[in-house]
Amino acid sequence: MKIGWIGTGVMGAAMAGHLQNAGHELSVYNRTREKTAGLVAKGAQWAPSPAEVAAHSEIVFTIVGFPRDVEEVYLGKEGIFAAQGSCRIVVDMTTSTPSLAKTLEAAAQKRGMHSLDAPVSGGDIGAREATLAIMVGGRKAVFEEVLPLLEVFGSRISYMGEAGAGQHTKMANQILIAGTMVGVCESLLYAERQGLDQQAVIDIIGKGAAGSWSINNLGPRIVKGDYKSGFFVEHFVKDMGIALQEAAALNLSLPGLALVHQLYLAVKAHGYGRSATQALILALKALNGD
Repeated sequence: MKIGWIGTGVMGAAMAGHLQNAGHELSVYNRTREKTAGLVAKGAQWAPSPAEVAAHSEIVFTIVGFPRDVEEVYLGKEGIFAAQGSCRIVVDMTTSTPSLAKTLEAAAQKRGMHSLDAPVSGGDIGAREATLAIMVGGRKAVFEEVLPLLEVFGSRISYMGEAGAGQHTKMANQILIAGTMVGVCESLLYAERQGLDQQAVIDIIGKGAAGSWSINNLGPRIVKGDYKSGFFVEHFVKDMGIALQEAAALNLSLPGLALVHQLYLAVKAHGYGRSATQALILALKALNGD
């Protein structure tokens, strides 16, 4: 198929690469053109704008940073919805607001197109290994048409309901990760203070009731002092902010999420916004005088 891909960052480049390796013809765009170089070297066509991507594609996937980026990519003067061409379906894989997902679906329908919100979980590892969890909102018939493409880079894919349902599911995912991350960091900080071999601790508790994706995949990065590889703190702060806003609209109190959000704001304030989420341990160490 002729597929458009917008957003070739930490995860997007790997995801698009799996489609390319599966034999699909790609048209790509990224604000920083150099980040598309690997895909272009393998035959992808560079496009100068999202509109140009859509003009030459049947289906367009997007995975960018923030809701404002999604709005620009879709609704801007040179956005996807300004294009004339053969694009029938758009799939936004950015973690964004449920309300924006509904706005995109309505805008797509006015143009005779369809939109899916399909945020992912699994981080850079899942993107590289094609094992992402993908939660999808939109029309089920459209989901079923796109499913074979999603299966190229995802191993667990679920239809969650109408437009916005994918984003709401991702909020539930991020709420759980927030609590898990503070547990991972506090656990390893305790192990360190007790003089234990932190990797040995991970190897045993990661196989028991305390086991999680975060301890088994991000724990070793903490031990190595690797705070660069992974999901950016500033993006996680954005996600938690969306979840707190959605919860407030329901008059729902989530004190655990609020606490972790504040801790991550501290991490960001100390200049680690472009570090990975395991950098949370740096804030906890600072609180303990390290």
